[in-house]
Amino acid sequence: MGITLIRVPVDALWQFCIDAFQAMGTSEDEARRCSRGLMESELRCLPGQGQGVRRLPTYHERISKGWIIPGAEFEIIKESPALALVDGNIGLGSVIAQKSMELAIKKAKISGIGTVIVKNSTHYGSSAVPARLALEHDCIGIAITNAGPEMAPWGGSEGRVGTNPWGIVAPTGGDFPVVLDFAITTAGKGMMRWYEREGKKMPLDWALTPDGHETDDPTAAMAGALLGIGQYKGYGLAMLTDVLTGVISGGAFGVTPYADKAKQDVAHTFIAIDIEWFMPVDAFKSRMDDFIAEIKSSALRPDFDEILVPGEIDYRRETGYRETGAKLDATVFDELKDLADTLGINFPFEREEIT
Repeated sequence: MGITLIRVPVDALWQFCIDAFQAMGTSEDEARRCSRGLMESELRCLPGQGQGVRRLPTYHERISKGWIIPGAEFEIIKESPALALVDGNIGLGSVIAQKSMELAIKKAKISGIGTVIVKNSTHYGSSAVPARLALEHDCIGIAITNAGPEMAPWGGSEGRVGTNPWGIVAPTGGDFPVVLDFAITTAGKGMMRWYEREGKKMPLDWALTPDGHETDDPTAAMAGALLGIGQYKGYGLAMLTDVLTGVISGGAFGVTPYADKAKQDVAHTFIAIDIEWFMPVDAFKSRMDDFIAEIKSSALRPDFDEILVPGEIDYRRETGYRETGAKLDATVFDELKDLADTLGINFPFEREEIT
């Protein structure tokens, strides 16, 4: 049972996102920031990961119901030369995340490192998006967030911590930076839905049934809790991510994020490290290139053709999509067409199915 994909031009999809957000009532700056978040995810992530432009209808629902507030104040509650605590005031998570990383970068240029911690925010998409902003300023970027309680603690059968994604980026002297972008669960429910639609079984280490048994049936697993990467290690990392975001910010943690649709209460932490404080940027990039060469020099395991570094496969995917067009799930394509009709904006795409 295959899933139909439809090819769409990247530039037109970018403009469609901007038009859609503005039609929802955002400012042009907010529309561009949110569109950047969706488009980077669309071009770099697998379709089944649940990020990207498929989230436009969700934004529309949440904005129209007042669950997300365009134009909400980016409120700096407290700050020092290296630190800031921010209240997102239920604004657009992607906007809050990007502004927070920009503030962290500004502080890093003063103090060598900048940290901005946020409470009372909303879903911000892929953690790599705000983290990658640091690259434009020769910084290492780190972005982490908590999320709804989908992961079971090790030994438990009910969700108590979130997928709690991380994004860590570092510049190199090569064609692409190193970008680690991952959730702390082995997989998310977006991938499980993808397997369900394809009629495939999933790996046993992805999720549990509601009664706590490992399962390879994505339909049974959808009602259960997710499992962490590395078994108990992933659970521990997810718990400490809540400490680094929700607990220390005074915001929500554990079972509280997303418990109330009208107040998602998500917390984030952003860190920028100014490379030049430690050494010349060119020297750092040269050392990164040497490190990557060492990694790639390893003998290969059986059935492996090459060694990749974090972000390399995403770079290749993005490069290919920019050359030939993004690949949208046909269901998402239809949902975006319906959204365009609802918002009264142009839908500039033909249904070009990929064979």
